[in-house]
Amino acid sequence: MEEIREFSSLNTLMSEKQYTRLRQELSEMNDADIAAFFEQLEDEEQVKMFRILPKSMAADVFSYLDIDTQSYIITSLSDKDAANIIDNLMADDATDLLEEMPANIVKKLLANASPETRRDINHLLRYPEDSAGSVMTVEYVDLREDITVKEAIDRIRKIGIDSETINICYVLDRSRKLLGTVALRYLLLSDEDAVIGDIMHENVVSIHTLTDQEEVARTFQKYDFTSMPVVDNEGRLVGIITVDDVVDIMQEEATEDIEKMAAIVPSDKPYLKTGVFETWSKRMPWLLLLMISATFTGGIIAGFEDALGAMPVLVAYIPMLMDTGGNAGGQASVTVIRGLSLNEIKFADVFKVVWKEIRVAFICGVSLGIANFAKLMLFDRVSLSVAVAVCLTLLLAVLIAKLVGCTLPMLAKKMGFDPAVMASPFITTIVDALSLLIYFAIATRVVHM
Repeated sequence: MEEIREFSSLNTLMSEKQYTRLRQELSEMNDADIAAFFEQLEDEEQVKMFRILPKSMAADVFSYLDIDTQSYIITSLSDKDAANIIDNLMADDATDLLEEMPANIVKKLLANASPETRRDINHLLRYPEDSAGSVMTVEYVDLREDITVKEAIDRIRKIGIDSETINICYVLDRSRKLLGTVALRYLLLSDEDAVIGDIMHENVVSIHTLTDQEEVARTFQKYDFTSMPVVDNEGRLVGIITVDDVVDIMQEEATEDIEKMAAIVPSDKPYLKTGVFETWSKRMPWLLLLMISATFTGGIIAGFEDALGAMPVLVAYIPMLMDTGGNAGGQASVTVIRGLSLNEIKFADVFKVVWKEIRVAFICGVSLGIANFAKLMLFDRVSLSVAVAVCLTLLLAVLIAKLVGCTLPMLAKKMGFDPAVMASPFITTIVDALSLLIYFAIATRVVHM
């Protein structure tokens, strides 16, 4: 509520053209809050407001804006102002921006940027997408092992303002190989004549430049770090990844998994920024595939017309059996996929997982069968043979669904595919077909009893 009132006050100052007062109000706000205010403005107002911002805050606020707002603002500024923003952004943020922009604009921005900025951006653009090298920043504090604490603090004062973080400093030898780390608090508490090599922490956990970003996030979670060094094949320090980058990675990976589990081709754009035809193109391939695969269930029903003709009541319970089987398989698959993504489950655990799901499926199936049997006999008033056929099918459908739901994601992971692809829609189609086969196999025996 307080934020709404603050935004209303800023809008009032802008409409009354009290730009000096507006600039003062903005200078007292947090960068992220200013970015949130920008997001609710019209495009033209965003550019006007950006020009009003104090120059010392412009790049910091810019880094919090979404990519579409960034692109609009950067293309609306003069070449000099745009280059100034690029120069003052952290290299990883600048790289992310340029990757989303048209080639002609990128060429113009890089032409006006400083040589150091061009070098850093080109360095990051070399690495594969979604690798540690592509998300790292090259702004960090490095120290030589043979300097004193006093010299180290002097260096931090000199380059720290342009670094992503100064909490952890990285100790290198003359060939830039990573030797250790030293925390800023240890520097402040150590004797100023102490040598960095003597007080550094040598047991360093690092990430390789080609490590997948999902593995990077897991490593951060395991060690509970706020930053981590990135090294090349020779063990030379080339950048660092900070926890704010990891938060973005986790959000991106979670969104991607959710979209795959819903049978949607992943998209990098927010929902409201994605066009109708682009959304159609993301959803249609899976819908088409699932539609074609669902024709197998129609074929199975057609193959058992005699059983259905002899006992039409069997048709009424097909939706319940298929839905229950699909839901049971979905539960198992989501649990296993989440375990695989968190590295809690490995392919070597397949027999443990299967044994657990068999026991869970049996208990669930028996419980559902008993409840359904009571409902069939008391309310539907079907024959005993029909009730037995439906409940037995229910038990077997849940058992098979759990087995399919837990094994397919693990097999996909073993074969190098994303386990999320084997999520609910795909598994549901398989389980539906198997449930129908079981149902009609049992029902056929019931009809001929």
